[in-house]
Amino acid sequence: MSEKLVIKNIGLMLSGDLEQPILDADTIVAVDGRIAEVGKAVEVDTAGADKTVDAKGTTVAPGLIDSHVHPVFGDWTPRQSQINWIDSFLNGGVTTMISAGEVHLPGRPKDIVGLKALAITAQRAFSNMRFGGVKVHAGAPVIEKGMEEEDFKQLAEAGVKLLGEVGLGGVKQGEEAKKMVAWARKYGIQSTIHTGGPSIPGSGLIDADVVLEADADVIGHINGGHTALPLTQIRCLCESCSRAVEIVHNGNELAALYAMRTAMELGQPERIILGTDSPAGSGVQPLGILRVISLLSAIGEVPAETVFCFATGNTARMRELDCGLIEVGRAADFVIMDKAQHTAGKTLLDSVRLGDLPGISMVIIDGVVRCGRSRNTPPAETLAEVVGAEVA
Repeated sequence: MSEKLVIKNIGLMLSGDLEQPILDADTIVAVDGRIAEVGKAVEVDTAGADKTVDAKGTTVAPGLIDSHVHPVFGDWTPRQSQINWIDSFLNGGVTTMISAGEVHLPGRPKDIVGLKALAITAQRAFSNMRFGGVKVHAGAPVIEKGMEEEDFKQLAEAGVKLLGEVGLGGVKQGEEAKKMVAWARKYGIQSTIHTGGPSIPGSGLIDADVVLEADADVIGHINGGHTALPLTQIRCLCESCSRAVEIVHNGNELAALYAMRTAMELGQPERIILGTDSPAGSGVQPLGILRVISLLSAIGEVPAETVFCFATGNTARMRELDCGLIEVGRAADFVIMDKAQHTAGKTLLDSVRLGDLPGISMVIIDGVVRCGRSRNTPPAETLAEVVGAEVA
């Protein structure tokens, strides 16, 4: 029995696609959790909907993707002894998270058998249980000295598709990291490398030379987590390779702006992806992705609709995800927003460009409404609402 969702009366539709960040459409039809039609109300089949959402002229965007989180088990982080952090991110519009390593697990095993077991367990656990419906892609082993090609083959065969931040474990030299990153890539495992000064005990400085030699798929927190490399090295990384440039909330804001401007100066905005690098010592940031979007748009002077693409379509394409874009066939993951009450901005995009956060009124994952008015964002001026089923 198929389930049909219709979102109507959309005032602004953000696509997540840099080529066309704003769509000339006001209606979305999703069937069985996937986008079936996008267009004007008179052009699409809205009849027989099991659930209809009236956006009331507000903004619909793809669900936000946090490219850099550090989960442990369940909706709990021992780093800050806090529960329900994933659900809080849902209230910040995040529908998908990518683990950069389950490094905060108390007593995290660092022997090869143990680290592989932890990665496989985390991958299974978060696949089996979605907190608030959020898709957490976890199971990202932190590589250690002594690992061989067979270890990466075994991890891939067990379903592991990510490496934790290279540099958080014992492997910190470029030559050694390069070998392991290549093994991971051979078996379809995507890699991220720590960039900048040490973030936690046991991590260390990873400078531009190491990042370039290792050649990981993602230049993890290029703006530091927290301590950034010199701006000359950030420019070197942007100019000397084609890998993803990841900007995070828990990093150096000056370096974040510089990295974005450099990538755009090079004509490569598609490389920019966003994360929070949390939970971390600075805490849990439920609105972290929205805050980075606002920072890059307001201070970086980039149109808000473009920066939203950094947190959606860019990340989806780089991470090979089926979400992040409003187009037929993609997962029906959406965040419905409006300008915050009393913002100086005349529209949602204008308010973000002025440095304010939008108000979220609804988050939808796989065609299912997962939360209504956000408990964390400022109140939206207008709220979307479920208006019930429509009869053919």
